Amino acid sequence: MQGVLTGFAVIAVVIAVGYLLGRRGSLGDDARPVLTGLAFNVATPALLFTTLAGADLSVILSERLLVTAASTAAAASVFITIGLLRGWGTGHITIGALCSSYVNAGNLGIPIAVYVLGDASLVAPILLFQQIIVTPLALTVLDLNRSGERVPLRRRLTTPLRNPMAVGSLTGAAVAASGWTVPQPALEPLTLIGNMSVPAVLLAFGISLKGSGLPARGDNRSAIALSAALKTTAQPLVAWSLGAGVFHLHGAALLDVVVTSALPAAQNLYTYASQYKVAEQLARESILLSTAVSVPTLITIAALLG
Repeated sequence: MQGVLTGFAVIAVVIAVGYLLGRRGSLGDDARPVLTGLAFNVATPALLFTTLAGADLSVILSERLLVTAASTAAAASVFITIGLLRGWGTGHITIGALCSSYVNAGNLGIPIAVYVLGDASLVAPILLFQQIIVTPLALTVLDLNRSGERVPLRRRLTTPLRNPMAVGSLTGAAVAASGWTVPQPALEPLTLIGNMSVPAVLLAFGISLKGSGLPARGDNRSAIALSAALKTTAQPLVAWSLGAGVFHLHGAALLDVVVTSALPAAQNLYTYASQYKVAEQLARESILLSTAVSVPTLITIAALLG
């Protein structure tokens, strides 16, 4: 329980600093787009590369990852289905599906894995799955949706190769698969740049809260409530059902997949929405609501399965 509270406290403090900076106007009117642009184009690609370049890709074949992938797909599919039935746009549906299923495995998942699960490496499968598969796929959809013209097949096929986030993920995975070790002098500046990613994302998110009311009260309240409910309730329930009933996980292994599935939506989803100028309110308020709701959810899971 202490680990859950510690992880949330770290994030809350940095977001609060961003909010105060936004309220005071300390960084000027362009602070949020500058920070999100920095995170999207430079810092996060560097972080993804350095994280994946030294990762053990064998974890991607584990049973835990299968549970994670299935629960992610289930939550996203529900949002996509409802979004299509209600006529929401492609960008809106893409961001909402991410907010319904893409967990905060980095800046929240790692401290919770350390303090609750006892091993930071337990979040590696979901980090790899999201960075190698989900992120390139979602950003490709957003890239193609951003263009109002008919996109040639060649451009569709090469879209991930032009996206900095996808390039960082795929390049890092390729280095890990090759077995090559990046020389330390080349890795250190990338590590330094990558260390800016999480603070930049959290500060930008905090700045964006200036002038915002309570979440799920605006025009997108139904989509916001739906994504938060899927993220904090449906996804961990699916993970528990599959883990216990299909893969026969128990003890620490079951706790691991359920806790990671119950993590709230990642703050970098707001960076994607802001960068592509689509569904920004949906992303911001879904992240905020799922983060608030996930606190009692994670505490309950830790008490029941821990």
